[in-house]
Amino acid sequence: MATVRKTITVTDQQDGWIKAQIVAGHYTNDSEYIRDLIRREQERSAELGAIRAALIEGESSGEPRPFDAEKFKQRMLIAHG
Repeated sequence: MATVRKTITVTDQQDGWIKAQIVAGHYTNDSEYIRDLIRREQERSAELGAIRAALIEGESSGEPRPFDAEKFKQRMLIAHG
């Protein structure tokens, strides 16, 4: 995979945090830490997108029907023991 060099600016506090993560052995350098943050944000964004899509699907599925939690529990007990 090709890489692109970026220059970023962080506060002293943020720099201290990054250095502490490296000293603690969680990362080997600043770039690894930043890449991990980006990967985590990409995953979080994908999860939010899936939740939004599920909500839209639910809202589009029609009028709500009454839900009986006790009957549901009984069906699940019968089906799954």
